[in-house]
Amino acid sequence: MDRRKILVIEDDESIRDGIRLLLESEGYSVKEAETGEQGLIMLDNDTSLIILDVMLPGISGYKVCEEIRKISVVPILFLTAKSTDNDKVLGLSAGGDDYLIKPFSYVELVARIKALLRRHTEYNTSSSIHNDSDEWLEHNGIRISLTKNVAYLDGKEVTLTETEYQILLLFLKNPEAVFSVPELYEAAWKQAYHSDSSNTVMVHIRKLRTKIEKDPQHPQIILNVWGKGYRIG
Repeated sequence: MDRRKILVIEDDESIRDGIRLLLESEGYSVKEAETGEQGLIMLDNDTSLIILDVMLPGISGYKVCEEIRKISVVPILFLTAKSTDNDKVLGLSAGGDDYLIKPFSYVELVARIKALLRRHTEYNTSSSIHNDSDEWLEHNGIRISLTKNVAYLDGKEVTLTETEYQILLLFLKNPEAVFSVPELYEAAWKQAYHSDSSNTVMVHIRKLRTKIEKDPQHPQIILNVWGKGYRIG
């Protein structure tokens, strides 16, 4: 059984109870918080994933996510009753890894959780095994480790989220390739592409550009290929 700890930050008791019962039946250990403030207090190094509601009393889920990202790269799955593109962009821009729109199926919830945990575990395992490796890729002023989330732009370290690192590494490993949005999603998120994934990819590309492009509005490193996707410049 999988005893990894999942922190559920959700003010609706019935939803919280349903998620807890489901995840415990899957073997996970569940911690619960009714507010963002409680959730931030309960977050610790043993937390493997966070399920975070957007509409919380007190500080919003977006703000909670921003605070978490200051101290942790733990996967964050947003739950939201809002389905507009702008709402999704806000959640991903705050540092979320994925989102589900209420009402959601428990099958989909478990699938998203397992995919996020699998990707996070694979990344951490690779980093710990190769922690002392000096394998690097270099391209267009970027220097990135092949084995851990460390990257430099013109000699200055760039702080990337795990997802941003995976996307950038994919581009640098394949400098001649053009990646479609579904290909990027399945490679970086380690799960099957679904109908809401386009926004997820585009927001992460936009965030990555703000960190590595001199002028994100006129990118020279991550380029759009009209009608096909993205490639490295």
